[in-house]
Amino acid sequence: MPDSPIIVLTTFPDRAGAERLAQALVERKLAACVNIHAPVTSVYSWEGAIQRDSEHPLVIKTRQGRYPALEAFIRQQHPYELPEILALPVQGGLNEYIEWVHSCTRD
Repeated sequence: MPDSPIIVLTTFPDRAGAERLAQALVERKLAACVNIHAPVTSVYSWEGAIQRDSEHPLVIKTRQGRYPALEAFIRQQHPYELPEILALPVQGGLNEYIEWVHSCTRD
């Protein structure tokens, strides 16, 4: 359902880039809100080797109908060859908050 709220997760290698992405997503109404978290250490397998990097997690609040454009924009702006982009359904929440997310992401 295009109006269903979703949470999208991604990470960014630097704070400045994360802030630019968050600002652009909200300005373009692809997201109602983006939380930028403190750096975390990510340990992952890439091209046959175990990697360890510092990244800033982003939690993006939007709705299903905006996801295709949001994903395309993140892929275009992201410095990683294969960025983390995960969309999670929202099972419930404060009605007024969900309505606010809808109003902020109307295209």
